[in-house]
Amino acid sequence: QVQLVESGGRLVQPGGSLTLSCAASDSSFGTLNMSWYRQAPGHQREWIGTTTPTGAYTNYADSVKGRFTISRDNAKNIAYLQMSSLKSEDTAVYYCEQSTSWGQGNQVTVTS
Repeated sequence: QVQLVESGGRLVQPGGSLTLSCAASDSSFGTLNMSWYRQAPGHQREWIGTTTPTGAYTNYADSVKGRFTISRDNAKNIAYLQMSSLKSEDTAVYYCEQSTSWGQGNQVTVTS
């Protein structure tokens, strides 16, 4: 089973930008869809978006569409979540997911 390790979470001001990374442990990464989720305190885990194995197609939740971008580098076995125009309501723990494997979660806090 692939292992996923996330990085990049931190505190950021409203309107700011941040990119999270998700590194996979083996090359099966490039053959599978990759998804990102988030979970805010007191809320259920929310799907953010999914990209296909080549990255040719990506779907997003309405709450992040136009602000967040999912990309991937299959040569490096890494996926990215680029976030811009961040709002306080984007504060959450962010997770990458692939084929039932989950990253450990990264805290993103949007506050002034």
